[in-house]
Amino acid sequence: MTVTESSGKSAAHLLAAIVESSEDAIVSKTLDGIVTSWNAAAERMFGYTAGEMIGQPIAILATPATADETRRILETVGRGERVEHYETERRRKDGQIIQAALTISPVRDDTGRIVGASKIARDITAAKRDADELAKREALMGSILETVPDAMVVIDERGIIQSFSAAAERMFGYVAREVCGGNVKMLMPTPHRERHDSYIARYLATGQRRVIGLGRVVSGRRKDGSEFPLELAIGELHWDGRQMFTGFLRDLTERQQTQQRLQELQAELTHVSRLTELGQMASALAHEVNQPLTAATNYLEAGRLLLDRGDRPATERARAVFDNAAEQVDRAAQLVRRLREFGRKGESERRAEPIGKLIDEAVGLALIGARDSGIKVQLRIAPELPEVAVDRIQVQQVVVNLIRNAVEAMESERRELTVSAAPNGDGGVAIRVADTGPGLAPEVAERLFQPFVTTKPQGMGIGLSICRSIIEAHGGELHAEPNPGGGTVFAFSLPMAPPVG
Repeated sequence: MTVTESSGKSAAHLLAAIVESSEDAIVSKTLDGIVTSWNAAAERMFGYTAGEMIGQPIAILATPATADETRRILETVGRGERVEHYETERRRKDGQIIQAALTISPVRDDTGRIVGASKIARDITAAKRDADELAKREALMGSILETVPDAMVVIDERGIIQSFSAAAERMFGYVAREVCGGNVKMLMPTPHRERHDSYIARYLATGQRRVIGLGRVVSGRRKDGSEFPLELAIGELHWDGRQMFTGFLRDLTERQQTQQRLQELQAELTHVSRLTELGQMASALAHEVNQPLTAATNYLEAGRLLLDRGDRPATERARAVFDNAAEQVDRAAQLVRRLREFGRKGESERRAEPIGKLIDEAVGLALIGARDSGIKVQLRIAPELPEVAVDRIQVQQVVVNLIRNAVEAMESERRELTVSAAPNGDGGVAIRVADTGPGLAPEVAERLFQPFVTTKPQGMGIGLSICRSIIEAHGGELHAEPNPGGGTVFAFSLPMAPPVG
């Protein structure tokens, strides 16, 4: 054996060893498709041994959908062309269909004539399945992001917009191609537009989170220049070695308009409730105002008679009588003023108010027509109470409503009403209205503050609901509890007015 022959055999052995140890299936076949070699990887991939496949047509592996594929591939190779990265499907010995990536090259003899084909095959079933699953997930995520009402904007660490969802397009009036690649500050009004780059730089330098991970209400700027309120939530992510920020945005325009309308309706309902109270007191109001006016008339008549006498003592007495008449007229005028203020419609205005005077006036209004009903009234106002930050008319409405409810509830012989105000321990004032009525039935107590719940035959059932809304708007809570001596106690707290200066 010559050296050349020995080297040739060594190279052949080496090539055979490489083929057998390859992780890819390597198969040789004639131009007629008859298998001439079949390595170990091919056995693992297709389930056939080399003995079962050598001498057999490669078409054994074809599926009905790829029956004509082998012929076309061999024709291509026969023309001296190479087929690369061809993805198809094949059938294993056990009948399982697998996905395969093929590369087929011509095999030439010593004269250069094409005598067969060499195929390298790789099982890509798992990779294909993973890619399909990933594509489905991406499609699903894309569909979700395209249909959710919240807008999504993705930016990089320089503030450059990388992604702009369909909802963002609808919200801001831009299409994605107009903003992607631009700075996100174009979506912001002044002064945030000018400051945004420094916000990002500060976070990247310090790592201190002021917005990331937290929701906040900010302003956005549409393509047409109009500004609108939006809720912003920012998340941080690292992708492909880059630091990215995802912003989810919700347009609050409609919500704020709805809230404003609800506030307007609540104010209307509160005013209607006050007018309802005044309407229910109408006959008693006439009597209450008539008393001081009648007294003033009597005083004036007595004064006229004294003046007719013409002597000095009578004139001096007339002055005192006229003073009494003026006092009665002033009493009637104050009552009318309080009633007019109580029934007025206006914007809610909170200011520092002395709680003692506020409650005293409310008690006076609430007890119109009830002074001769045999009710024993106790007013317990602690000394030196702090002023409270309230809308005086609204809080008086609450006290009037609670007192009138208490008066109507007390039908027994023991009719005692106690209105008290004392420090609540938190710097504010606690107000309590206690009666000695029959108390509240459990089924009523559970729904007491719900709208349209009432025990009165002619009642609307909105009074206590409005009272609770007023107190909650002032930062307090209105609740009811049993009176230890029998009856019911309604209690609420009001905040202390902030110090001046």
